Amino acid sequence: MNYCENILETIGNTPLVKLHRVSAGLPCPVFAKVEFFNPGNSIKDRMAVRMVEEAEKRGLLKPGGTIIEGTSGNTGMGLALAAIIKGYKCIFTTTDKQSKEKVDILKAVGAEVIVCPTNVLPEDPKSYYSVSRRLATEIPDSFYVNQYDNLANRDAHYEQTGPEIWEQTDGKITHLVVATGTGGTITGTGKFLKEKNPDIQVWAIDSYGSLLKKFFDTGELDMNEVHPYITEGIGEDFVPQNYDMSVIDHFEKVTDKDGAVMARRISKEEGIFVGYSAGSAMAGLQQLKHKLKPTDVVVVVFHDHGSRYVAKVYNDQWMMERGFLDVKTVKDVVNSRRNLPLVTIAPEEKVHEVIAKMKKFDIEHLPVLKDGQIIGAISEGGLFSKLIDQPELKEAPVESVMHKAFPIVAMDTPIEKLAVYINKENGAVLTQDDTGAHHIVTKYDIIQALGN
Repeated sequence: MNYCENILETIGNTPLVKLHRVSAGLPCPVFAKVEFFNPGNSIKDRMAVRMVEEAEKRGLLKPGGTIIEGTSGNTGMGLALAAIIKGYKCIFTTTDKQSKEKVDILKAVGAEVIVCPTNVLPEDPKSYYSVSRRLATEIPDSFYVNQYDNLANRDAHYEQTGPEIWEQTDGKITHLVVATGTGGTITGTGKFLKEKNPDIQVWAIDSYGSLLKKFFDTGELDMNEVHPYITEGIGEDFVPQNYDMSVIDHFEKVTDKDGAVMARRISKEEGIFVGYSAGSAMAGLQQLKHKLKPTDVVVVVFHDHGSRYVAKVYNDQWMMERGFLDVKTVKDVVNSRRNLPLVTIAPEEKVHEVIAKMKKFDIEHLPVLKDGQIIGAISEGGLFSKLIDQPELKEAPVESVMHKAFPIVAMDTPIEKLAVYINKENGAVLTQDDTGAHHIVTKYDIIQALGN
């Protein structure tokens, strides 16, 4: 029988996958270390278990104790899995910028989760760092993990992640790219790889709003660099002790938008459903492509799974609200027509009058309006088939030949999604603007919009 004694034995030995479409334009092969194959769906499983085991060895965590940590979600998941197997309780603090999925997942595996404000300094009593430290002093038999300064974090990657990448690339790796937060992954993995080959370049990807790059470049802790940002799991407003900046060769900043857009591209173009930080890492690598040559071999760490960002990065509405999704919407179509008034017909009008209106305004679809309400619709195609069989219908009132009203969609609906509504039987949709006025969008409008 070939089996694992428990779920913790499945951690590590994640696959290395060659990228094709999102690496287009790069002069060398690029490989992704896909860490969501770990049981907690992220690279944090590695260091979470390592930190728990180290605490047990040092007598800091005793049977029946409580694990306490501030986490953006993924470390908490790894700690929760370890706690389940080893018989501990968990209390995690996190920030209100983290996805709801992360919080729900932590609760699903038995953890208590306390959500704290994002936009406060680390030393603020309300910050998730401060709350977790305070709880550790108040709760008996508790252990504050402190992934930021707990060096077992980087040790896990020195012992596991680095050797795996070295073996999987047959020692041919020339560049390691990591979107970095606590510093454990990039420091531990980079240290091992540089011991094997000092020429390997280690590139850290940071976020605008984080002070890590400025600190790396100048040695200065500049709080003016710090401002709220949306990207999850990377960047910091202080420098964790897990960092050994001598291991890192370059820091590159990536915008919230570029990271989110690239994460969606990786999922759609490579079939690898990744989290936000993977998008940032890949976007950062694209920004640095001028530093690469054909003989290089690049490994990019894909930290976690896209299921934790379904309501954010993978939600069109969320992306559009932040200006991250460059898509044309119904509003764009309406605005391109300079808000021309909607041509409508009344139910008592005669069919021949409708035909005259269609010719006059060169339109195929007309809503039927009664007392300010849309009650039906007339389309040229449907009218044509009826008149062929029954020419006398030209004198009939519209309400006797109209079909059901066109669907009404929101102004911010992406054009691509209108295919659900517009088909052979239904050639248009309606929308309402902020003033309550109706507008029509037809197949022709969509073709025009997509062609521009």
